[in-house]
Amino acid sequence: MMTSPETPTSSLPEYEGNPFIARLPPLGSQRQLLDALAARPEFHVRERGYAASLRKHCIMRLGRYFEPLERQIQLADRFGMLLRQGYVGRNPLTHDYIRHLQSGAERIEAKSLTIPTRQPVENTATSFALVGCSGIGKSKAIEKVLHQYPQCFQHTAPFSLVQITWLKLDCPHQGSPKQLCINFFSAVDRLVGTNYFNWYGSRRASVDEMMVHMAHVANLHALGVLVIDEIQHLNKTKIGPDALLNFLVTLVNTIGVPVILIGTLSAIPLLQENFRQARRASGLGSLVWDRMPKGKAWDYFIDQLWQYQWTCEPTEINPEIREALYDESQGIMDIVVKLFMLAQLRVIGIGEVRRGPERLTVELLRKVAREDFQVVRPMLDALRSNDKKALLKYDDLLPLHAHVDQVLASALKTQLPDVVLSPAVVEPASVLMQDDGIDTTRAALRSLGVADDVVDVLINEASGLNPSADPLLLMAAITERLAKRLVQVRKPQARKPPKASATPAQDLRHIVTLGKQAGQSGYEALLAAGFVKPPLLDLAA
Repeated sequence: MMTSPETPTSSLPEYEGNPFIARLPPLGSQRQLLDALAARPEFHVRERGYAASLRKHCIMRLGRYFEPLERQIQLADRFGMLLRQGYVGRNPLTHDYIRHLQSGAERIEAKSLTIPTRQPVENTATSFALVGCSGIGKSKAIEKVLHQYPQCFQHTAPFSLVQITWLKLDCPHQGSPKQLCINFFSAVDRLVGTNYFNWYGSRRASVDEMMVHMAHVANLHALGVLVIDEIQHLNKTKIGPDALLNFLVTLVNTIGVPVILIGTLSAIPLLQENFRQARRASGLGSLVWDRMPKGKAWDYFIDQLWQYQWTCEPTEINPEIREALYDESQGIMDIVVKLFMLAQLRVIGIGEVRRGPERLTVELLRKVAREDFQVVRPMLDALRSNDKKALLKYDDLLPLHAHVDQVLASALKTQLPDVVLSPAVVEPASVLMQDDGIDTTRAALRSLGVADDVVDVLINEASGLNPSADPLLLMAAITERLAKRLVQVRKPQARKPPKASATPAQDLRHIVTLGKQAGQSGYEALLAAGFVKPPLLDLAA
Protein backbone atom coordinates (compact mmCIF):
# COMPACT_ATOMS: atom_id res chain seq x y z
CA MET A 1 0.00 0.00 0.00
CA MET A 2 1.51 3.30 -1.10
CA THR A 3 1.38 6.34 1.16
CA SER A 4 0.33 9.53 -0.53
CA PRO A 5 2.87 12.39 -0.43
CA GLU A 6 0.43 14.46 1.64
CA THR A 7 0.26 11.85 4.42
CA PRO A 8 2.75 12.70 7.19
CA THR A 9 4.85 9.83 8.46
CA SER A 10 7.68 9.55 10.95
CA SER A 11 9.27 6.46 9.42
CA LEU A 12 9.78 4.55 6.18
CA PRO A 13 8.84 0.97 5.27
CA GLU A 14 12.48 -0.14 5.10
CA TYR A 15 13.02 1.22 8.60
CA GLU A 16 9.98 -0.35 10.20
CA GLY A 17 10.31 -3.71 11.90
CA ASN A 18 14.04 -3.26 12.49
CA PRO A 19 14.86 -3.21 16.24
CA PHE A 20 18.23 -1.57 15.59
CA ILE A 21 16.50 1.41 13.94
CA ALA A 22 13.46 1.46 16.21
CA ARG A 23 15.56 2.45 19.22
CA LEU A 24 17.06 5.46 17.46
CA PRO A 25 15.65 8.96 18.06
CA PRO A 26 12.90 9.88 15.60
CA LEU A 27 13.75 11.86 12.51
CA GLY A 28 13.26 15.59 13.01
CA SER A 29 13.07 18.73 10.92
CA GLN A 30 16.06 20.96 10.23
CA ARG A 31 14.73 23.46 12.75
CA GLN A 32 14.68 20.76 15.42
CA LEU A 33 18.24 19.77 14.46
CA LEU A 34 19.32 23.40 14.75
CA ASP A 35 17.95 23.70 18.28
CA ALA A 36 19.34 20.31 19.32
CA LEU A 37 22.87 21.02 18.11
CA ALA A 38 23.16 24.55 19.48
CA ALA A 39 25.15 25.14 22.67
CA ARG A 40 24.61 28.72 23.72
CA PRO A 41 26.10 29.94 27.02
CA GLU A 42 23.98 31.23 29.86
CA PHE A 43 23.80 35.01 29.78
CA HIS A 44 21.95 37.65 31.80
CA VAL A 45 22.22 41.41 31.33
CA ARG A 46 22.54 41.88 35.09
CA GLU A 47 25.86 39.99 34.97
CA ARG A 48 27.44 43.08 33.38
CA GLY A 49 27.19 44.71 36.79
CA TYR A 50 29.14 41.96 38.52
CA ALA A 51 32.68 42.43 39.80
CA ALA A 52 35.40 42.17 37.17
CA SER A 53 36.72 38.92 38.65
CA LEU A 54 33.30 37.27 38.22
CA ARG A 55 32.75 38.64 34.73
CA LYS A 56 36.04 37.13 33.59
CA HIS A 57 34.73 33.72 34.58
CA CYS A 58 31.47 34.41 32.76
CA ILE A 59 33.47 35.03 29.58
CA MET A 60 34.90 31.51 29.85
CA ARG A 61 31.44 30.16 29.02
CA LEU A 62 32.13 31.09 25.41
CA GLY A 63 34.67 28.27 25.27
CA ARG A 64 31.68 25.91 24.97
CA TYR A 65 29.78 28.09 22.50
CA PHE A 66 28.44 26.36 19.40
CA GLU A 67 26.16 27.97 16.84
CA PRO A 68 25.15 25.48 14.11
CA LEU A 69 25.01 26.74 10.54
CA GLU A 70 24.03 25.14 7.25
CA ARG A 71 27.09 22.90 7.03
CA GLN A 72 26.50 21.44 10.52
CA ILE A 73 22.86 20.72 9.66
CA GLN A 74 24.01 19.02 6.45
CA LEU A 75 26.43 16.88 8.47
CA ALA A 76 23.67 15.86 10.89
CA ASP A 77 21.39 14.92 7.98
CA ARG A 78 24.05 12.77 6.34
CA PHE A 79 24.93 11.04 9.56
CA GLY A 80 21.28 10.10 10.12
CA MET A 81 21.07 8.65 6.61
CA LEU A 82 24.37 6.79 6.97
CA LEU A 83 23.38 5.23 10.28
CA ARG A 84 19.92 4.05 9.26
CA GLN A 85 20.93 2.82 5.81
CA GLY A 86 23.70 0.74 7.39
CA TYR A 87 21.17 -1.00 9.63
CA VAL A 88 18.82 -1.81 6.74
CA GLY A 89 21.06 -4.70 5.67
CA ARG A 90 21.51 -5.94 9.26
CA ASN A 91 17.95 -6.49 10.47
CA PRO A 92 18.13 -8.94 13.40
CA LEU A 93 14.58 -10.16 12.73
CA THR A 94 15.58 -11.44 9.29
CA HIS A 95 18.38 -13.73 8.20
CA ASP A 96 20.65 -10.81 7.27
CA TYR A 97 22.11 -10.20 10.72
CA ILE A 98 22.55 -13.95 11.39
CA ARG A 99 24.38 -14.33 8.09
CA HIS A 100 26.71 -11.50 9.02
CA LEU A 101 27.59 -13.31 12.25
CA GLN A 102 28.08 -16.62 10.44
CA SER A 103 30.36 -14.95 7.90
CA GLY A 104 32.33 -13.44 10.80
CA ALA A 105 32.84 -16.91 12.30
CA GLU A 106 34.13 -18.20 8.96
CA ARG A 107 36.60 -15.32 8.69
CA ILE A 108 37.83 -15.97 12.23
CA GLU A 109 38.43 -19.62 11.38
CA ALA A 110 40.32 -18.67 8.21
CA LYS A 111 42.05 -15.68 9.91
CA SER A 112 41.28 -13.54 6.88
CA LEU A 113 38.77 -10.82 6.06
CA THR A 114 38.93 -11.35 2.33
CA ILE A 115 37.82 -14.98 2.01
CA PRO A 116 34.55 -15.62 0.16
CA THR A 117 31.78 -16.68 2.57
CA ARG A 118 29.10 -19.29 2.00
CA GLN A 119 26.27 -16.94 2.94
CA PRO A 120 26.29 -13.79 0.75
CA VAL A 121 24.69 -10.81 2.48
CA GLU A 122 23.23 -7.66 1.01
CA ASN A 123 25.42 -4.72 1.99
CA THR A 124 23.70 -1.37 2.50
CA ALA A 125 26.57 0.39 4.27
CA THR A 126 28.17 3.50 2.86
CA SER A 127 30.64 6.11 4.07
CA PHE A 128 31.97 9.59 3.51
CA ALA A 129 34.89 11.81 4.44
CA LEU A 130 34.85 15.21 6.12
CA VAL A 131 37.95 17.35 5.58
CA GLY A 132 38.68 20.98 6.17
CA CYS A 133 40.96 23.59 7.66
CA SER A 134 41.96 23.28 11.31
CA GLY A 135 39.78 25.23 13.70
CA ILE A 136 36.84 25.16 11.31
CA GLY A 137 34.83 23.02 13.75
CA LYS A 138 34.88 19.54 12.20
CA SER A 139 35.56 17.52 15.34
CA LYS A 140 33.27 19.67 17.46
CA ALA A 141 30.47 19.40 14.92
CA ILE A 142 30.67 15.60 14.65
CA GLU A 143 30.71 15.29 18.44
CA LYS A 144 27.57 17.41 18.65
CA VAL A 145 25.92 15.21 16.04
CA LEU A 146 27.00 11.99 17.76
CA HIS A 147 25.61 13.13 21.09
CA GLN A 148 22.15 13.36 19.55
CA TYR A 149 22.16 9.55 19.59
CA PRO A 150 22.48 7.37 22.70
CA GLN A 151 25.69 5.41 22.27
CA CYS A 152 24.39 2.10 23.65
CA PHE A 153 21.11 0.20 23.80
CA GLN A 154 20.46 -3.00 25.74
CA HIS A 155 18.19 -5.41 23.84
CA THR A 156 16.53 -8.18 25.83
CA ALA A 157 13.78 -9.46 23.52
CA PRO A 158 13.53 -11.21 21.14
CA PHE A 159 17.34 -11.40 21.44
CA SER A 160 19.90 -10.25 23.99
CA LEU A 161 22.76 -7.97 22.96
CA VAL A 162 24.20 -4.52 23.57
CA GLN A 163 23.86 -2.37 20.47
CA ILE A 164 26.59 0.24 19.96
CA THR A 165 25.19 3.06 17.87
CA TRP A 166 28.48 4.83 17.19
CA LEU A 167 32.14 4.72 18.16
CA LYS A 168 34.69 7.49 17.63
CA LEU A 169 38.43 6.77 17.56
CA ASP A 170 41.48 8.85 16.73
CA CYS A 171 43.68 7.61 13.91
CA PRO A 172 46.87 6.03 15.34
CA HIS A 173 49.94 8.21 14.84
CA GLN A 174 51.80 5.21 13.42
CA GLY A 175 48.93 4.42 11.03
CA SER A 176 48.91 0.83 12.25
CA PRO A 177 45.74 -1.28 11.80
CA LYS A 178 46.91 -3.30 14.81
CA GLN A 179 46.93 -0.20 17.03
CA LEU A 180 43.50 0.79 15.73
CA CYS A 181 42.19 -2.65 16.71
CA ILE A 182 43.70 -2.33 20.19
CA ASN A 183 42.07 1.10 20.62
CA PHE A 184 38.79 -0.35 19.37
CA PHE A 185 38.80 -3.25 21.86
CA SER A 186 39.65 -0.90 24.73
CA ALA A 187 36.87 1.52 23.79
CA VAL A 188 34.27 -1.25 23.56
CA ASP A 189 35.39 -2.69 26.91
CA ARG A 190 34.98 0.70 28.60
CA LEU A 191 31.59 1.17 27.01
CA VAL A 192 30.04 -2.25 27.43
CA GLY A 193 32.06 -3.82 30.24
CA THR A 194 33.47 -6.67 28.17
CA ASN A 195 36.99 -8.10 28.14
CA TYR A 196 37.81 -8.06 24.42
CA PHE A 197 41.18 -6.38 24.90
CA ASN A 198 42.50 -9.29 26.98
CA TRP A 199 40.96 -11.83 24.61
CA TYR A 200 41.95 -10.36 21.25
CA GLY A 201 44.31 -7.44 21.92
CA SER A 202 47.43 -9.41 22.78
CA ARG A 203 50.64 -8.02 21.33
CA ARG A 204 51.47 -11.53 20.15
CA ALA A 205 48.38 -11.67 17.93
CA SER A 206 48.93 -11.00 14.25
CA VAL A 207 47.43 -8.02 12.47
CA ASP A 208 45.12 -10.23 10.41
CA GLU A 209 43.79 -11.97 13.52
CA MET A 210 43.09 -8.65 15.26
CA MET A 211 41.32 -7.20 12.24
CA VAL A 212 39.12 -10.28 11.88
CA HIS A 213 38.13 -10.15 15.56
CA MET A 214 37.51 -6.40 15.41
CA ALA A 215 35.18 -6.85 12.45
CA HIS A 216 33.35 -9.65 14.25
CA VAL A 217 32.95 -7.61 17.46
CA ALA A 218 31.61 -4.70 15.38
CA ASN A 219 28.93 -6.98 13.95
CA LEU A 220 28.30 -8.73 17.27
CA HIS A 221 27.35 -5.41 18.87
CA ALA A 222 25.63 -4.04 15.75
CA LEU A 223 28.00 -1.08 15.49
CA GLY A 224 26.12 1.63 13.63
CA VAL A 225 28.94 3.96 12.54
CA LEU A 226 32.70 3.99 13.12
CA VAL A 227 34.20 7.51 13.13
CA ILE A 228 37.95 7.88 12.59
CA ASP A 229 39.26 11.38 13.41
CA GLU A 230 42.66 12.96 12.62
CA ILE A 231 43.08 10.82 9.50
CA GLN A 232 45.87 13.16 8.31
CA HIS A 233 48.20 11.33 10.72
CA LEU A 234 48.57 8.72 7.98
CA ASN A 235 50.69 11.18 6.00
CA LYS A 236 53.46 10.89 8.61
CA THR A 237 53.61 7.11 8.91
CA LYS A 238 56.63 5.12 7.81
CA ILE A 239 54.58 2.09 6.76
CA GLY A 240 52.31 4.10 4.48
CA PRO A 241 48.55 4.65 4.62
CA ASP A 242 47.46 1.72 2.45
CA ALA A 243 47.23 -0.91 5.20
CA LEU A 244 44.83 1.02 7.42
CA LEU A 245 42.76 2.48 4.59
CA ASN A 246 42.32 -0.92 2.96
CA PHE A 247 41.11 -2.27 6.29
CA LEU A 248 38.55 0.55 6.61
CA VAL A 249 37.41 -0.07 3.05
CA THR A 250 36.91 -3.74 3.96
CA LEU A 251 34.78 -2.75 6.94
CA VAL A 252 32.48 -0.82 4.62
CA ASN A 253 32.36 -3.14 1.62
CA THR A 254 32.56 -6.55 3.26
CA ILE A 255 31.46 -6.28 6.88
CA GLY A 256 28.77 -3.67 6.28
CA VAL A 257 29.85 -1.15 8.97
CA PRO A 258 29.62 2.50 7.82
CA VAL A 259 32.79 4.56 8.31
CA ILE A 260 33.30 8.34 8.54
CA LEU A 261 36.81 9.73 8.07
CA ILE A 262 37.66 13.20 9.43
CA GLY A 263 40.86 15.10 8.73
CA THR A 264 42.52 18.34 7.72
CA LEU A 265 43.17 19.58 4.19
CA SER A 266 46.40 17.58 4.00
CA ALA A 267 44.30 14.40 4.02
CA ILE A 268 42.65 15.20 0.66
CA PRO A 269 45.41 13.72 -1.59
CA LEU A 270 45.55 10.69 0.69
CA LEU A 271 41.84 10.01 0.37
CA GLN A 272 41.75 10.73 -3.34
CA GLU A 273 44.47 8.21 -4.04
CA ASN A 274 43.34 5.43 -1.72
CA PHE A 275 39.92 5.61 -0.15
CA ARG A 276 38.08 6.49 -3.34
CA GLN A 277 38.76 2.96 -4.61
CA ALA A 278 36.11 1.60 -2.27
CA ARG A 279 32.93 1.07 -4.22
CA ARG A 280 30.89 2.66 -1.45
CA ALA A 281 33.42 5.17 -0.18
CA SER A 282 31.61 8.17 -1.61
CA GLY A 283 28.06 6.93 -1.41
CA LEU A 284 26.92 10.15 0.27
CA GLY A 285 29.65 12.33 -1.17
CA SER A 286 32.56 13.89 0.68
CA LEU A 287 32.29 17.12 2.64
CA VAL A 288 35.05 19.70 2.29
CA TRP A 289 34.74 22.54 4.78
CA ASP A 290 36.71 25.59 3.79
CA ARG A 291 36.93 28.70 5.92
CA MET A 292 33.70 30.66 5.98
CA PRO A 293 33.43 33.34 3.31
CA LYS A 294 32.01 36.76 3.99
CA GLY A 295 28.27 36.72 3.59
CA LYS A 296 24.98 36.15 5.32
CA ALA A 297 26.15 33.03 7.18
CA TRP A 298 29.22 34.79 8.60
CA ASP A 299 27.21 37.89 9.53
CA TYR A 300 24.62 35.70 11.27
CA PHE A 301 27.34 33.92 13.25
CA ILE A 302 28.96 37.21 14.33
CA ASP A 303 25.59 38.73 15.28
CA GLN A 304 24.78 35.75 17.48
CA LEU A 305 28.24 35.74 19.07
CA TRP A 306 28.35 39.51 19.66
CA GLN A 307 25.39 39.34 22.04
CA TYR A 308 27.54 37.70 24.73
CA GLN A 309 29.32 40.76 26.10
CA TRP A 310 30.13 40.97 29.78
CA THR A 311 31.63 44.44 29.64
CA CYS A 312 29.95 47.11 31.77
CA GLU A 313 28.45 48.70 28.67
CA PRO A 314 27.95 46.67 25.49
CA THR A 315 29.62 47.81 22.29
CA GLU A 316 27.43 48.07 19.19
CA ILE A 317 28.62 46.08 16.18
CA ASN A 318 29.64 48.14 13.14
CA PRO A 319 31.14 47.43 9.69
CA GLU A 320 34.67 48.27 10.88
CA ILE A 321 34.48 45.73 13.70
CA ARG A 322 33.05 43.11 11.33
CA GLU A 323 35.92 43.67 8.93
CA ALA A 324 38.51 43.44 11.72
CA LEU A 325 37.00 40.21 13.08
CA TYR A 326 37.08 38.57 9.67
CA ASP A 327 40.55 39.82 8.77
CA GLU A 328 42.09 38.64 12.05
CA SER A 329 40.36 35.22 11.96
CA GLN A 330 40.12 34.66 8.19
CA GLY A 331 36.72 33.04 8.60
CA ILE A 332 37.85 30.39 11.12
CA MET A 333 35.14 30.24 13.76
CA ASP A 334 37.34 28.86 16.52
CA ILE A 335 39.77 31.76 16.16
CA VAL A 336 37.09 34.46 16.08
CA VAL A 337 35.47 33.08 19.25
CA LYS A 338 38.85 33.00 21.02
CA LEU A 339 39.58 36.55 19.81
CA PHE A 340 36.24 37.75 21.17
CA MET A 341 36.98 36.12 24.53
CA LEU A 342 40.51 37.49 24.82
CA ALA A 343 39.44 41.01 23.82
CA GLN A 344 36.81 41.07 26.56
CA LEU A 345 39.28 39.75 29.13
CA ARG A 346 41.81 42.39 28.11
CA VAL A 347 39.42 45.34 28.25
CA ILE A 348 37.91 44.23 31.58
CA GLY A 349 41.42 43.81 33.02
CA ILE A 350 42.36 47.34 31.94
CA GLY A 351 39.12 48.79 33.28
CA GLU A 352 39.58 46.95 36.58
CA VAL A 353 42.80 48.86 37.23
CA ARG A 354 42.24 52.21 35.55
CA ARG A 355 38.47 52.55 36.04
CA GLY A 356 38.04 53.56 32.42
CA PRO A 357 35.33 52.67 29.90
CA GLU A 358 35.21 49.06 28.72
CA ARG A 359 34.81 49.37 24.95
CA LEU A 360 35.60 46.80 22.28
CA THR A 361 37.30 48.75 19.52
CA VAL A 362 38.93 47.82 16.22
CA GLU A 363 42.30 48.87 17.64
CA LEU A 364 41.85 46.60 20.66
CA LEU A 365 40.83 43.59 18.54
CA ARG A 366 43.83 43.98 16.25
CA LYS A 367 46.19 44.50 19.19
CA VAL A 368 44.95 41.34 20.93
CA ALA A 369 45.23 39.34 17.70
CA ARG A 370 48.73 40.66 17.04
CA GLU A 371 49.98 39.82 20.54
CA ASP A 372 48.12 36.60 21.36
CA PHE A 373 47.86 34.88 17.97
CA GLN A 374 51.52 34.95 17.00
CA VAL A 375 51.58 31.13 16.89
CA VAL A 376 49.12 30.93 13.99
CA ARG A 377 50.16 34.11 12.23
CA PRO A 378 51.86 32.17 9.37
CA MET A 379 48.69 30.15 8.83
CA LEU A 380 46.48 33.25 8.78
CA ASP A 381 48.87 34.91 6.34
CA ALA A 382 48.63 31.84 4.09
CA LEU A 383 44.85 32.10 4.23
CA ARG A 384 44.98 35.78 3.31
CA SER A 385 47.10 35.01 0.26
CA ASN A 386 45.00 31.89 -0.48
CA ASP A 387 48.17 29.81 -0.71
CA LYS A 388 46.83 26.23 -0.62
CA LYS A 389 50.31 24.72 -0.73
CA ALA A 390 51.44 26.70 2.28
CA LEU A 391 48.29 25.78 4.19
CA LEU A 392 49.22 22.10 4.10
CA LYS A 393 52.11 22.96 6.45
CA TYR A 394 49.75 24.40 9.05
CA ASP A 395 47.15 21.65 9.49
CA ASP A 396 47.39 21.51 13.26
CA LEU A 397 46.14 24.22 15.62
CA LEU A 398 47.08 22.44 18.83
CA PRO A 399 49.84 25.00 19.51
CA LEU A 400 47.19 27.71 19.24
CA HIS A 401 44.93 26.02 21.78
CA ALA A 402 47.81 25.58 24.23
CA HIS A 403 48.89 29.19 23.72
CA VAL A 404 45.36 30.56 24.14
CA ASP A 405 44.87 28.47 27.29
CA GLN A 406 48.01 30.05 28.73
CA VAL A 407 46.86 33.56 27.79
CA LEU A 408 43.43 32.94 29.30
CA ALA A 409 45.00 31.64 32.50
CA SER A 410 47.18 34.74 32.74
CA ALA A 411 44.23 37.04 32.10
CA LEU A 412 42.19 35.36 34.82
CA LYS A 413 44.85 35.83 37.50
CA THR A 414 43.87 38.45 40.06
CA GLN A 415 45.90 41.60 39.60
CA LEU A 416 45.09 43.32 42.94
CA PRO A 417 47.98 44.07 45.35
CA ASP A 418 46.41 42.16 48.26
CA VAL A 419 47.41 38.96 46.52
CA VAL A 420 51.07 39.97 46.38
CA LEU A 421 51.44 41.69 49.73
CA SER A 422 51.22 39.95 53.07
CA PRO A 423 48.01 40.49 55.10
CA ALA A 424 49.89 42.71 57.56
CA VAL A 425 50.61 45.38 54.97
CA VAL A 426 47.46 45.30 52.83
CA GLU A 427 46.39 48.79 51.87
CA PRO A 428 42.89 50.05 52.74
CA ALA A 429 40.16 49.50 50.18
CA SER A 430 40.10 53.19 49.28
CA VAL A 431 43.78 53.05 48.33
CA LEU A 432 43.37 49.86 46.32
CA MET A 433 40.63 51.43 44.23
CA GLN A 434 43.12 54.14 43.20
CA ASP A 435 45.85 51.69 42.19
CA ASP A 436 46.84 52.20 38.56
CA GLY A 437 48.89 49.03 38.31
CA ILE A 438 52.24 50.55 39.31
CA ASP A 439 52.12 49.24 42.87
CA THR A 440 51.15 45.80 41.61
CA THR A 441 54.10 45.72 39.22
CA ARG A 442 56.48 47.12 41.85
CA ALA A 443 55.45 44.43 44.36
CA ALA A 444 55.89 41.69 41.73
CA LEU A 445 59.42 42.91 40.88
CA ARG A 446 60.36 43.11 44.55
CA SER A 447 59.20 39.52 45.04
CA LEU A 448 61.67 38.55 42.29
CA GLY A 449 64.53 40.15 44.22
CA VAL A 450 64.96 43.33 42.12
CA ALA A 451 66.35 46.28 44.12
CA ASP A 452 64.03 49.26 44.77
CA ASP A 453 66.12 51.77 42.81
CA VAL A 454 66.24 49.42 39.80
CA VAL A 455 62.48 48.81 40.13
CA ASP A 456 61.75 52.55 39.86
CA VAL A 457 63.94 52.92 36.77
CA LEU A 458 62.33 49.92 35.03
CA ILE A 459 58.78 51.06 35.79
CA ASN A 460 59.45 54.61 34.58
CA GLU A 461 60.95 53.36 31.31
CA ALA A 462 58.13 50.84 30.69
CA SER A 463 55.40 53.39 31.58
CA GLY A 464 56.87 55.85 29.13
CA LEU A 465 56.73 53.31 26.32
CA ASN A 466 53.32 51.91 27.35
CA PRO A 467 51.34 54.78 28.92
CA SER A 468 47.96 52.97 28.64
CA ALA A 469 49.12 49.41 29.34
CA ASP A 470 47.53 47.24 32.00
CA PRO A 471 49.73 45.46 34.59
CA LEU A 472 50.11 42.39 32.37
CA LEU A 473 51.52 44.40 29.45
CA LEU A 474 53.61 46.56 31.79
CA MET A 475 55.21 43.49 33.35
CA ALA A 476 55.78 41.97 29.91
CA ALA A 477 57.59 45.11 28.71
CA ILE A 478 59.79 45.16 31.82
CA THR A 479 60.62 41.48 31.45
CA GLU A 480 61.64 42.04 27.83
CA ARG A 481 63.93 44.92 28.78
CA LEU A 482 65.51 42.92 31.59
CA ALA A 483 66.18 40.05 29.21
CA LYS A 484 67.88 42.37 26.70
CA ARG A 485 70.07 43.90 29.39
CA LEU A 486 71.02 40.49 30.70
CA VAL A 487 72.13 39.45 27.23
CA GLN A 488 74.24 42.62 26.91
CA VAL A 489 75.88 42.02 30.29
CA ARG A 490 76.68 38.43 29.46
CA LYS A 491 77.98 39.23 25.98
CA PRO A 492 81.70 38.38 25.99
CA GLN A 493 84.03 41.29 25.37
CA ALA A 494 86.70 40.97 22.73
CA ARG A 495 90.06 40.59 24.44
CA LYS A 496 93.20 42.19 23.11
CA PRO A 497 96.22 39.93 23.08
CA PRO A 498 98.72 41.00 25.76
CA LYS A 499 101.96 42.48 24.64
CA ALA A 500 105.02 40.39 25.55
CA SER A 501 107.10 43.46 26.46
CA ALA A 502 104.48 44.69 28.95
CA THR A 503 104.48 41.50 31.12
CA PRO A 504 105.09 42.59 34.77
CA ALA A 505 107.86 40.94 36.74
CA GLN A 506 105.40 39.88 39.45
CA ASP A 507 102.96 38.18 37.03
CA LEU A 508 102.47 34.59 38.26
CA ARG A 509 102.26 33.30 34.71
CA HIS A 510 105.58 34.98 33.87
CA ILE A 511 107.22 33.48 36.99
CA VAL A 512 105.96 29.95 36.16
CA THR A 513 107.21 30.32 32.57
CA LEU A 514 110.68 31.37 33.72
CA GLY A 515 110.74 28.50 36.24
CA LYS A 516 109.96 25.93 33.55
CA GLN A 517 112.81 27.31 31.44
CA ALA A 518 115.10 26.77 34.47
CA GLY A 519 113.88 23.19 34.95
CA GLN A 520 111.64 23.97 37.93
CA SER A 521 108.03 22.95 38.47
CA GLY A 522 105.34 25.62 38.79
CA TYR A 523 105.20 25.06 42.57
CA GLU A 524 109.01 25.34 42.97
CA ALA A 525 109.11 28.54 40.92
CA LEU A 526 106.33 30.20 42.95
CA LEU A 527 107.95 28.99 46.20
CA ALA A 528 111.30 30.51 45.23
CA ALA A 529 109.60 33.80 44.32
CA GLY A 530 107.91 33.96 47.74
CA PHE A 531 104.31 33.65 46.46
CA VAL A 532 103.78 30.25 48.17
CA LYS A 533 104.42 29.61 51.83
CA PRO A 534 106.89 26.79 52.62
CA PRO A 535 105.49 23.55 54.09
CA LEU A 536 104.96 23.37 57.86
CA LEU A 537 107.69 20.75 58.21
CA ASP A 538 110.23 23.12 56.64
CA LEU A 539 109.17 25.90 59.01
CA ALA A 540 109.53 23.62 62.01
CA ALA A 541 113.02 22.70 60.94
